Amino acid sequence: MARITFRSAGPGDIPLILRFIRDLARYEKLEHEVVATEELLCQWLFEKNAAEVIFAVVDGTEAGFALFFSTYSTFLGRAGMFLEDLFVSPEYRRTGIGKALFCELARLSVERGYGRLEWRCLDWNTPSIDFYLSLGAKPKSEWTEYRIAGGALSKLAGMARENATNSKSS
Repeated sequence: MARITFRSAGPGDIPLILRFIRDLARYEKLEHEVVATEELLCQWLFEKNAAEVIFAVVDGTEAGFALFFSTYSTFLGRAGMFLEDLFVSPEYRRTGIGKALFCELARLSVERGYGRLEWRCLDWNTPSIDFYLSLGAKPKSEWTEYRIAGGALSKLAGMARENATNSKSS
């Protein structure tokens, strides 16, 4: 197995990050949903510091990446890590890079005092599910994830503005 090192992404890595995001979306058959741009990534990753990216590097080449951010658990009373994306380039799969990325994320979580590391996986992605189970991960079958985005999010935000306006005029 090749020696794997890790490095944190910087602003100069934006094109590479976007490439990994698009490669992951293509693998997940969701490429049509990617609207991220280099400008948005720069703003949210490096100006607003909303998330972090690490790369797994083999022989000077970025072979995989993980994009993650902090969460907070009221039950634990401390922060956690949410892994939004993890992707290993096809030519580097089955070489231990995915496991190494998870080990590095676990190390960062423990180092930062986080109480947990969480992520989502598409139901059809049995190779990834099997891999996660082999790491000791447990699926959370008792929770259903919900999402408000796009027009529904804007509509809901508009309702908040209406409520604020109505409250002021009462």
